[in-house]
Amino acid sequence: MIIDAHHHLWTADYPWLRDPSLERIRRDYTVTDLRAVIRGTGVDRTVLIEAGRCDAAETTAFLRLAQQTPEIAGVVGWAGLTDPDLAATIERHRGSPSGHLLVGIRDQVQAEADDHLDRPDVRAGLSTIAAAGLVNELVVRTAQLPSVARAAVALPESTFVLDHLGKPAIAAAGLAAWRELITPVAALPNVVAKLSGLVTEAGWTSWTRGDLRPYVETAVELFGTSRLMFGSDWPVLEVAATYTQVKDALADLLGGLPADVFGGTAIDTYHLELT
Repeated sequence: MIIDAHHHLWTADYPWLRDPSLERIRRDYTVTDLRAVIRGTGVDRTVLIEAGRCDAAETTAFLRLAQQTPEIAGVVGWAGLTDPDLAATIERHRGSPSGHLLVGIRDQVQAEADDHLDRPDVRAGLSTIAAAGLVNELVVRTAQLPSVARAAVALPESTFVLDHLGKPAIAAAGLAAWRELITPVAALPNVVAKLSGLVTEAGWTSWTRGDLRPYVETAVELFGTSRLMFGSDWPVLEVAATYTQVKDALADLLGGLPADVFGGTAIDTYHLELT
């Protein structure tokens, strides 16, 4: 079974889509679009990730949608890490008829300071999520990776999922700087990383598989395939590639379709209930 562990759905009015460079993806993306794009790719199930609207209503809507959509095996919803009502918000989501599909929580940490994850109130939020049995999903910039390592050390009971390998600056030849910062993160057994979002960190119109290769190979070296997951980052990827191009590029760079990267790690990390 192949699982795409990272995709989104959204409507054209999401505020972040106003960026002129994102005009190509400034439209509604629905389950119908998802089914069309994975058809023929071998992808069986997916994990739906919050899409930057940053409100609880999005998570509620995504959970309902997942309940109606067999292809969506789990939802990583949004919640504010410093929200004093975080525990109650999670409980409300979990108490809904589709609450069993909530597998993780993600805040938009990439928009915060480099040391955001060191704040006591943020750490408390991460701990609350872990105590609820949910994954702490992290979308961060490369400069924030040291704080990811510190948080993972401080909260060994939490499973952290690092989106997009920490967003290395592929277009700017940032391999050495990224490797230095990702190495301490990868050394921690409670951190899992996603092979996702790489084409959008590379040159959108000029990327090649060769550009991605050293980052994928480094990830395999440092994390091992048992702590890596395939994620398309669709529809964001459409600024630079097609769904099939991204999946095929990763399969080529990995020498095939390793069962853990393309399914097993996601099942284990998110505790997906598959039928």
